[in-house]
Amino acid sequence: MIWKKDEQADPVATQGVRSVVEETGGEVTIVGAQAKLEGTVISAGSLRIDGRVSGEIKADGDVMLTETSKVEADLKAKNVVVAGSFVGDIAVQGSAEVTRTGRVQGDITSKTLVIQEGGVFIGESKMESSAPASASDANKSAVGAAAEPAAANPEDGSTPPAEKAKAGS
Repeated sequence: MIWKKDEQADPVATQGVRSVVEETGGEVTIVGAQAKLEGTVISAGSLRIDGRVSGEIKADGDVMLTETSKVEADLKAKNVVVAGSFVGDIAVQGSAEVTRTGRVQGDITSKTLVIQEGGVFIGESKMESSAPASASDANKSAVGAAAEPAAANPEDGSTPPAEKAKAGS
Protein backbone atom coordinates (compact mmCIF):
# COMPACT_ATOMS: atom_id res chain seq x y z
CA MET A 1 0.00 0.00 0.00
CA ILE A 2 1.21 3.47 -0.78
CA TRP A 3 0.05 6.42 1.23
CA LYS A 4 0.22 10.10 0.46
CA LYS A 5 2.23 12.17 2.87
CA ASP A 6 -0.79 13.53 4.77
CA GLU A 7 -2.87 10.31 4.65
CA GLN A 8 -3.01 8.09 7.68
CA ALA A 9 -3.34 4.38 6.97
CA ASP A 10 -5.68 2.29 9.09
CA PRO A 11 -3.22 0.55 11.47
CA VAL A 12 -5.42 -2.55 11.94
CA ALA A 13 -6.02 -3.14 8.23
CA THR A 14 -2.37 -2.58 7.28
CA GLN A 15 -0.79 -4.51 10.12
CA GLY A 16 -0.38 -7.66 8.01
CA VAL A 17 1.13 -5.74 5.08
CA ARG A 18 3.72 -4.12 7.28
CA SER A 19 4.60 -7.34 9.11
CA VAL A 20 5.20 -9.15 5.78
CA VAL A 21 7.58 -6.38 4.70
CA GLU A 22 9.36 -6.22 8.07
CA GLU A 23 9.80 -9.99 8.41
CA THR A 24 11.22 -10.41 4.92
CA GLY A 25 13.65 -7.52 5.17
CA GLY A 26 11.62 -5.51 2.67
CA GLU A 27 11.98 -7.93 -0.27
CA VAL A 28 8.45 -8.47 -1.50
CA THR A 29 7.18 -9.05 -5.05
CA ILE A 30 4.18 -6.78 -5.64
CA VAL A 31 1.30 -7.39 -8.06
CA GLY A 32 -0.03 -3.85 -8.56
CA ALA A 33 -3.64 -2.76 -8.14
CA GLN A 34 -4.12 -2.37 -11.92
CA ALA A 35 -2.51 -5.74 -12.74
CA LYS A 36 -4.45 -8.82 -13.79
CA LEU A 37 -2.57 -12.13 -13.83
CA GLU A 38 -3.86 -15.48 -15.06
CA GLY A 39 -1.99 -18.76 -14.63
CA THR A 40 0.61 -19.84 -12.10
CA VAL A 41 2.38 -17.23 -10.00
CA ILE A 42 5.58 -18.51 -8.36
CA SER A 43 7.60 -16.41 -5.93
CA ALA A 44 10.91 -17.41 -4.33
CA GLY A 45 10.21 -14.89 -1.56
CA SER A 46 7.17 -13.08 -0.24
CA LEU A 47 4.35 -11.75 -2.37
CA ARG A 48 1.90 -8.87 -2.01
CA ILE A 49 -1.14 -8.80 -4.26
CA ASP A 50 -3.05 -5.56 -4.76
CA GLY A 51 -4.67 -6.53 -8.08
CA ARG A 52 -6.39 -9.55 -9.62
CA VAL A 53 -4.98 -13.05 -9.87
CA SER A 54 -6.62 -16.23 -11.12
CA GLY A 55 -5.02 -19.67 -11.29
CA GLU A 56 -2.42 -20.83 -8.79
CA ILE A 57 -0.09 -19.05 -6.35
CA LYS A 58 3.05 -20.64 -4.88
CA ALA A 59 5.35 -18.64 -2.61
CA ASP A 60 8.32 -19.74 -0.52
CA GLY A 61 7.63 -16.78 1.77
CA ASP A 62 4.51 -15.02 3.02
CA VAL A 63 1.58 -13.85 0.90
CA MET A 64 -0.42 -10.69 1.62
CA LEU A 65 -3.67 -10.01 -0.21
CA THR A 66 -4.48 -6.33 0.32
CA GLU A 67 -7.94 -4.77 0.50
CA THR A 68 -7.98 -4.11 -3.26
CA SER A 69 -7.08 -7.69 -4.22
CA LYS A 70 -9.45 -10.09 -5.94
CA VAL A 71 -8.00 -13.58 -6.16
CA GLU A 72 -9.45 -16.82 -7.51
CA ALA A 73 -6.70 -19.39 -7.04
CA ASP A 74 -5.24 -22.19 -4.98
CA LEU A 75 -2.55 -20.76 -2.75
CA LYS A 76 0.48 -22.41 -1.11
CA ALA A 77 2.83 -20.34 1.06
CA LYS A 78 4.57 -20.01 4.40
CA ASN A 79 1.92 -17.67 5.91
CA VAL A 80 -0.96 -15.67 4.44
CA VAL A 81 -2.89 -12.53 5.36
CA VAL A 82 -6.14 -11.90 3.47
CA ALA A 83 -7.52 -8.36 3.53
CA GLY A 84 -9.25 -8.59 0.14
CA SER A 85 -11.40 -11.14 -1.66
CA PHE A 86 -10.16 -14.73 -2.06
CA VAL A 87 -11.90 -17.73 -3.64
CA GLY A 88 -10.03 -21.05 -3.60
CA ASP A 89 -8.06 -23.24 -1.23
CA ILE A 90 -5.26 -22.00 1.02
CA ALA A 91 -2.48 -24.28 2.32
CA VAL A 92 0.16 -22.63 4.53
CA GLN A 93 2.90 -24.01 6.75
CA GLY A 94 2.29 -21.45 9.51
CA SER A 95 -0.56 -19.02 10.04
CA ALA A 96 -3.51 -17.85 7.98
CA GLU A 97 -5.17 -14.57 8.90
CA VAL A 98 -8.37 -13.03 7.58
CA THR A 99 -8.49 -9.33 8.45
CA ARG A 100 -11.66 -7.37 9.16
CA THR A 101 -11.89 -6.46 5.46
CA GLY A 102 -10.98 -9.95 4.21
CA ARG A 103 -13.29 -12.52 2.67
CA VAL A 104 -12.27 -16.14 2.04
CA GLN A 105 -14.45 -18.69 0.29
CA GLY A 106 -12.68 -22.06 0.29
CA ASP A 107 -10.75 -24.38 2.57
CA ILE A 108 -7.82 -23.29 4.74
CA THR A 109 -5.10 -25.67 5.94
CA SER A 110 -2.73 -24.10 8.48
CA LYS A 111 -1.18 -24.44 11.93
CA THR A 112 -2.99 -21.34 13.19
CA LEU A 113 -6.01 -19.45 11.90
CA VAL A 114 -6.96 -15.91 12.93
CA ILE A 115 -10.18 -14.26 11.78
CA GLN A 116 -10.53 -10.67 12.87
CA GLU A 117 -13.93 -9.30 13.81
CA GLY A 118 -15.70 -8.48 10.55
CA GLY A 119 -13.65 -10.92 8.49
CA VAL A 120 -15.60 -13.53 6.52
CA PHE A 121 -14.60 -17.19 6.11
CA ILE A 122 -16.83 -19.64 4.27
CA GLY A 123 -15.27 -23.08 4.08
CA GLU A 124 -13.52 -25.76 6.09
CA SER A 125 -10.54 -25.18 8.36
CA LYS A 126 -7.96 -27.93 8.76
CA MET A 127 -5.54 -27.30 11.60
CA GLU A 128 -2.29 -29.23 11.37
CA SER A 129 0.19 -29.19 14.24
CA SER A 130 2.72 -31.54 12.68
CA ALA A 131 2.74 -34.02 9.84
CA PRO A 132 4.65 -37.30 9.54
CA ALA A 133 8.14 -37.05 8.03
CA SER A 134 6.79 -38.51 4.78
CA ALA A 135 3.71 -40.22 3.44
CA SER A 136 5.57 -43.52 3.17
CA ASP A 137 6.46 -43.35 6.91
CA ALA A 138 2.79 -42.84 7.74
CA ASN A 139 1.81 -45.82 5.56
CA LYS A 140 4.51 -48.02 7.11
CA SER A 141 3.32 -47.28 10.64
CA ALA A 142 -0.30 -47.94 9.67
CA VAL A 143 0.59 -51.19 7.92
CA GLY A 144 2.84 -52.26 10.79
CA ALA A 145 0.08 -51.70 13.34
CA ALA A 146 -2.43 -53.70 11.31
CA ALA A 147 -0.02 -56.59 10.70
CA GLU A 148 0.85 -57.20 14.36
CA PRO A 149 -1.05 -60.13 15.89
CA ALA A 150 -3.27 -59.37 18.86
CA ALA A 151 -1.94 -60.65 22.14
CA ALA A 152 -3.99 -62.56 24.65
CA ASN A 153 -5.25 -60.62 27.64
CA PRO A 154 -2.51 -61.17 30.26
CA GLU A 155 -4.97 -60.90 33.16
CA ASP A 156 -7.21 -63.79 32.23
CA GLY A 157 -5.62 -65.33 29.11
CA SER A 158 -8.69 -64.57 26.97
CA THR A 159 -8.60 -63.36 23.38
CA PRO A 160 -9.36 -59.65 22.86
CA PRO A 161 -12.91 -58.91 21.50
CA ALA A 162 -11.56 -57.82 18.10
CA GLU A 163 -9.88 -61.21 17.63
CA LYS A 164 -13.06 -63.03 18.71
CA ALA A 165 -14.98 -61.15 16.00
CA LYS A 166 -12.39 -62.15 13.37
CA ALA A 167 -12.44 -65.77 14.48
CA GLY A 168 -16.25 -65.88 14.31
CA SER A 169 -16.47 -64.60 10.73
